[in-house]
Order: sequence, then C-alpha cells, then structure tokens
Amino acid sequence: MSGAGDAARPLVLSGHVTALRLFDLAYAIDLGQAERLWAGQARQGARSRLTGTPPKAVSFGDPPLGLVLPTMPLTLHEPSGPAEVEVAVVARLYAFGVVALAVQVPAGGLGWDAFSARVNAVDGAIGPNTPTPFWHGVLDLLREPIAGALTRPNLSDLEEDYLIATVHRFASAVPAAALGREIDLVPLLSGETRRLADGARADLLSRRFSYYTDDLVILTWDRAFIYEPQGDTDVADVIEVANAQFLEMRYYDELLDAELPRMYDLVERAKRRFSRGPRRFAGLARRLYTLVAEVTELTEKVDNALQVTEDVYLARVYAASLDLFRVKAVSAAVERKLAIIRDTYAALYDEAASSRAGLMEGAVVVLIIVEILLALAGRH
Repeated sequence: MSGAGDAARPLVLSGHVTALRLFDLAYAIDLGQAERLWAGQARQGARSRLTGTPPKAVSFGDPPLGLVLPTMPLTLHEPSGPAEVEVAVVARLYAFGVVALAVQVPAGGLGWDAFSARVNAVDGAIGPNTPTPFWHGVLDLLREPIAGALTRPNLSDLEEDYLIATVHRFASAVPAAALGREIDLVPLLSGETRRLADGARADLLSRRFSYYTDDLVILTWDRAFIYEPQGDTDVADVIEVANAQFLEMRYYDELLDAELPRMYDLVERAKRRFSRGPRRFAGLARRLYTLVAEVTELTEKVDNALQVTEDVYLARVYAASLDLFRVKAVSAAVERKLAIIRDTYAALYDEAASSRAGLMEGAVVVLIIVEILLALAGRH
C-alpha cells in the first residue's frame, strides 16, 4: 500500500530490494564439484553469466555458481506498520572462496515514499547494523550440502554487506534525468530522514551513470539505486563481484598483517639458535615461499574475477565500484606486504646458503687437519 505522502510521487509497479551479505568460506571452492553436489540433492543451480551483455564484451575469469535456496519469511517494520513478506534467496559461490548471499524483497505496487521506506525497512531487518543470526541461518543451509567442494574451509569473521534498490517499471514513464532531481533519491540512498547538507547531497549523488534516457545507476559506499526497464541484472552482478573482490582482498590484507610479526619473531629465533641455523633458515624460507605462492595465486584469481572489455557503460560502473570500495588500494597493500615477505624469503635463502657454505668450509678444514694429523702419526 502506498504511503500517505505518495500522491504526487511516481508509483513503482515493478521493483525489489536486494540485501547482500558476503562471507569468506574457504581457501578455494571447486565450483564444478559444488554444482554436482547441489544438483545431487535435486536443487537448482547454474553458472552465472551477465544477461544483457554479449559474452565477448564481458568475461568471468571463472564464472561464479548461483544456487537457489528456499524462500523465507521476513518481517519488515515500516512506517505503516509491520509487513510480512516472502523473500527469494540466492547464493553465489566464487572460486576464490567467497559466497555472496542475496535476499530479494519484493517492492512493487508502492508509491515512491513507501518504496524508499521499504529500502530502509530491509536495511533495518537484515542490514549491516543488525545481528547476523538470519544470515548465518541461511549460510548453514548452504554449507553442509557443498562441504565436499570447499578447500580448507575457514569461515572468517570478515563480512561485507550491500543494499541495492531496483526499479524496473513506474506506472508512468519517468526519464532518468528526473530521478535524483525532481524525485529525491537522497533519503533512499542515505537512509536518513533529516535533510542532508548540500555538499553531502552532491557527494551522495556524484557516482551517477546512464546509457539510455530511461536507465540510471547511482552508487554509494553501502547502497545503490538501479533503474533498469529492460530487467537486466548486469549492473547488480558487477556490484556484487566488486564487493566479493573487496572482501577477499581484506581477508588477505588481515592475514598478512598477522603474519608479518610472526615472521619477524621466527627470523629472530632462527638467528639466536645458530647451531641449527641453516636448517631452520631453510625451513622458514620454504614456509614463507608457500605463503607467498598461495596468496599470489588467490589474489590473481580475485583480480581476474571479471574482465570488462567492450561494454563501456558496464566498465564505467564496475571501475567506479572498485574505486568506491577501495579494492585497488587494499590490493596494493597486500602486494606491498607480499613484497616484504618475498624479500625476507630471499634473505633467509641466502642466509641458509651462506651458513651451509660456512659449514662445508669448516668441514673441509677439519678433514685437512685430520689428514695432516694422521700423516704425522704415521711417521712415528
């Protein structure tokens, strides 16, 4: 039912609100095996592709696997009172170990103010500032059936979330130019009921993209608005990929943050125990080499998760998402820490080689002395 203040506002005939929550499930996921395990339980799943973009224009490094979960009831607390809705739930698995859970809440047949209120109600029910039992309940439905496809399962404490408000059709034609100007998108994008300062409003609406006169995407740090009359999901898909990349880069950034102090401590202990130095240096060098190889392999998969070549519009949205979520900044931090570990590995390798050479030289000297002593003893 439309809100009381909606009389002069457009009626949203077709639309929905999508709440995303992303988790790092494992070191890697065998998507082919996960698809077979899921299908073995007579459940629906398919490898993802962008629906409105030619394959040659956009390519996934390893297309994620979408799995359909049972619909669930959700209670929303809206200004007009509590609303019980059935929500669709989809999980998308990425080869580099991330799962993106998407809960789609119907939002058609609402006036604009009521549509905006529904976005905020979804945020209040299952958004970032709410406890996670709902999401972990969804995760439990997914994790057991695909357990055999997870390599080194390890659910970290890191999570990412995002909210996407999508309109496919208004009751009357609304040009994209009117959205954000004649129709105020700021309450929807900010979640605020008080009017924002002009500078804050301008910043909130600054990442605005349109290709046709009747489509629009506006990106913010934790929310996006999409007006897409054709019903394509490509923009929402690339926003999800960017979130998945950000989560995985954050995971490796924190992993290396924890690893560097341990590495320094192990190097110092290896130096103090000089008698076992060469062997300890070599063992520590091998451990660091393995860490660098594993992190490099996975970060390359993350970097190559999606390649946008010929679709300029989608490329702009994707690049803006990566920039907004600071994916490249975190990736650069990971690379700097990997460089420190690589340098340490090289130094340890050289130290082990030098120690072995010193021991060999010492052994040769001892053998020469023994040979001289034996020769002298033979004369007597």
